[in-house]
Amino acid sequence: MRVSSSRTRHRNRDLASVVAAGAVAVAACGSVLFGRPGTAAADPIEQCTATTGAIVAVDFTHWGGGVVRGCDAHPTTGMNLLHAAGFTTAGTEHDGPAFICRLGTGTFNSGTQYPTPAEEPCVNTPQATAYWSYWIAEPGQQAWSYSRFGAGTQKPKPGEVEAWVYGGTDIGGTSGAPGFTPDSVRAKSGGSSASPSASPSASPSPSATPTSTGPSATGDPAAAAAWLARQLVGGDHMENWAVEGPDYPRTALTAVALAAAGTQDPALRRTTAFLAAHTDAFLYPDGPAGRPDVRAAALLALVAESTGSDPRAFGGRDLIAALTGHVCTAAGENGKCTAAGDFLGAASPWVQSLGVIALQRAGVTPPAPALARFTALQCADGGVAGSMIVAGEHCESDPLTTGLAVLALRTAAGYETAAKKASDQLAAGQQADGSLLPYLGAPGDTISTASAAQAFKATGQDTRRAAATAWLAARQGADGGFGPDASTTDPDPAATEQAILALTGTDLTSVRHNPDAGTPPTTPATTPPTTPASTPPAGRTPDAAKGSAYLTDPSRLINGRYYEGFPAFADFGLTIDGAYALAATGTDDAALRRIVDFLDQPGKDASERTVNDWTGIGTEYAGGGSIGKEALLAEAVGRNPRAFGGHDLIAALAALVCTKADQSTGCAAPGNYTYATSVFSQALGIMAQLRAGDSTNAAPAIAYLKGLQHQDGSWPSLIPATGDSDVDSTAMAVMALALVPGDEAVRAVDQGLGWLAARQLPDGGFPGAAGDSTNSAALAIQGMTLRQASYGARIAKARDFLAGQQNGDGGFNVASAGQPGSDVRASTQVLGGATGISFGTLLRDLGGTSTPTPTPTSTGTATPTGTPTGTPTGTPTGTPTDTPTGTPTNTSTNTPTGTPSPTGSPATAGPSDTAVPSTGDGSATWSAGGIDAPAGGGGGGGGAPVAVVPAGGVPAQAGSGSLARTGTQALTLTAGAGVLTALGAAAVLVARRRAAAAPGRHR
Repeated sequence: MRVSSSRTRHRNRDLASVVAAGAVAVAACGSVLFGRPGTAAADPIEQCTATTGAIVAVDFTHWGGGVVRGCDAHPTTGMNLLHAAGFTTAGTEHDGPAFICRLGTGTFNSGTQYPTPAEEPCVNTPQATAYWSYWIAEPGQQAWSYSRFGAGTQKPKPGEVEAWVYGGTDIGGTSGAPGFTPDSVRAKSGGSSASPSASPSASPSPSATPTSTGPSATGDPAAAAAWLARQLVGGDHMENWAVEGPDYPRTALTAVALAAAGTQDPALRRTTAFLAAHTDAFLYPDGPAGRPDVRAAALLALVAESTGSDPRAFGGRDLIAALTGHVCTAAGENGKCTAAGDFLGAASPWVQSLGVIALQRAGVTPPAPALARFTALQCADGGVAGSMIVAGEHCESDPLTTGLAVLALRTAAGYETAAKKASDQLAAGQQADGSLLPYLGAPGDTISTASAAQAFKATGQDTRRAAATAWLAARQGADGGFGPDASTTDPDPAATEQAILALTGTDLTSVRHNPDAGTPPTTPATTPPTTPASTPPAGRTPDAAKGSAYLTDPSRLINGRYYEGFPAFADFGLTIDGAYALAATGTDDAALRRIVDFLDQPGKDASERTVNDWTGIGTEYAGGGSIGKEALLAEAVGRNPRAFGGHDLIAALAALVCTKADQSTGCAAPGNYTYATSVFSQALGIMAQLRAGDSTNAAPAIAYLKGLQHQDGSWPSLIPATGDSDVDSTAMAVMALALVPGDEAVRAVDQGLGWLAARQLPDGGFPGAAGDSTNSAALAIQGMTLRQASYGARIAKARDFLAGQQNGDGGFNVASAGQPGSDVRASTQVLGGATGISFGTLLRDLGGTSTPTPTPTSTGTATPTGTPTGTPTGTPTGTPTDTPTGTPTNTSTNTPTGTPSPTGSPATAGPSDTAVPSTGDGSATWSAGGIDAPAGGGGGGGGAPVAVVPAGGVPAQAGSGSLARTGTQALTLTAGAGVLTALGAAAVLVARRRAAAAPGRHR
């Protein structure tokens, strides 16, 4: 979860934390030279070349200095790069050194760090209008990209350039970029251009970025899918005039394209059923006694993986075994092996890539020889040949095979550089109109351009992808189909299949659509349904036990807290997020109790800081988001929020509700909490107060949150609102309002969920600052679970997406594209969110403290007493029925877990209507926990009951999830634009000044 301060706005972006060292004069704004050349105490700049080391440039222009650059020949992280390049950094009192608040270098003003204390006290997270923003330009990239990761988790690539700029950015990082170009600070070898040389091993420099023109930049994939469906013979398969009978390869590719579009489920069901029924005919063309056709095995496996089926049992065959068991050991095999490493019978590199991708999607590491085969297939210019050549033969790059090879190799360990060279070759071949040519002298080609567009999307080259898709859109005919090239207008199935993948932003590695899951309405009914929620369709779900083991591993959870930034500074926000996840899954009560006890005592980290130093409670910088996050944890584990960590957190929240707008106290408007600069932070405070029964003092905060809702049902990321609409913030807002009684709140929740559900991507994920974000998907699950009956299929699809992002160590990726690898912050968010339990109702009663006797708040409002509503007694069996009873009692509603951390977005857990406890064996299971809130007296959003997770049981509700990047991350306010740079997971800021949004993991 995140709590934000003014800069936390970039909620999903992990504020990048650091900038570069070393100094060299840089041409800024084209021809203007800023500052004098300088050299940071770092590796000699000559040791960083176009293919080795990384350079970081820090712009001190704001203070009359210039751009200083430095080199690190062997960088490990963005933070390491800054320090090794000769720069010094300082963090905030709230988050410690992990959140970059100041930068300095010995080459400017005797090493003074900026901004100075007079400009920015660096107590909380700086505001989004004035902070150090973090930018990346990968090798060969000619434009800056706002970093999706924090400096502590960003891993510089050989030849990469990074930059730190002081000022402001918008939510998406589309403004505030460096005024100098990447090439102006890039390593120069022997006076040559910064682009890689033209040696056989170097990648070509990408061509100038094309600009798209034409009537449509997006095309109509639904119309294309409808055209494709109309081409099916008998409604279930494709045929080819050149061959009698079914065209199985074309049918398989059509099925994948229909899955990508997600709009032709009847046709998709028939097509996949046809392929399953004819698996043997396709897989064994020589009869069952023969060896399998690996092209068939790969395509059928991809169909299964794209539609929610099991590739190990599709059509009665184990397609994965067919691939792994048929890799050539030498040339020969009656002409079916060109060289060792070929998949048996692979006639082109396209088939080789299909086999690799099919195995990767099944969680199988491709055989080393199969991957090594690409070494000979990759040409000197970085592209991949169109045929199965061997070393020494003439190599001519083909854009179709190159695009697919990028997808196959980009996540293969040891082949990242090869994938980068291939994507650079595609970029170099892109024409000014956005198209790619199948060969020199040919017109732009739909299949080649679509293949490249998919590769551009996967590698984050958004501008090039946009130009390619705009060109493709112009090729679409009135009937919905796509012609093969600019000179041929007749629609073609192969071209249309590839165009659909490109236009939907998917590819063979990411398509996921189960036609049997159904499609829930995107516009919810005005009145919530009163019927019980149905069990969502079966599908993949994250492995909660493995995920919890990852989180509680002693190397990560140290004495009840996480240290994700600097060893001496505990990440309190991330620690609370971890507790939320463990409470939601019910998988490790011992670890959960260690965390809670550490916070409650309160325990000190190695730098003598306690959770009270993180929240700022009792000081002028106290933030409603951070205190709300802590209070919610107390409520979620059955502790007393009025006596937790040595403070009455509920009374503190009541005192932090602003009575007027006052920038000096972090108040944007009446009803805002002090220094709560994001919707995420505001929602956390509200949920904590309502769960404690303090509805009277929470009323102004609730009214303010309601007023931030847009007409389309969404909420912005930041406070004050910036006009954006954000998935994470909307999920958090509906979870908070679901605890509010009244029809007005019910309507606000329904409208918010309608907007939220419509944001789901074809692969089941949801868009966030990090891209196709696991954090956003988890929060969306928590929100949608409030209306389980309406959104069950979407919830199942989102869980399937999250399951696909879980790694072998149990942890989760930050997003489906980009830098792979398990991330602690993302994992806390996914584990809690995948259960569907809202932060507003989460309850895993650990005991340890007695239920407090209601005491009056500072304004005289009494806290309700009584046994928490919805807490099952005895051994839980079945689904507990929670009866909403207006405002939740002191312990009956669960507190949202997590104030946004500086490096993450606040976790938005939506109140779950019911939880399905396990049988008490402690095993982690995911079940359909949520039920639609009844209309009427229950309360707004439904007056959601508390989801109780009994010891030994696992709640099965979707929606309560993780507080994304709340740990130490800058509260990444969900929509926060100027996410302060944070070390990779820097702390979450609570107040405005703390609100630093962090994309991906910038917080």
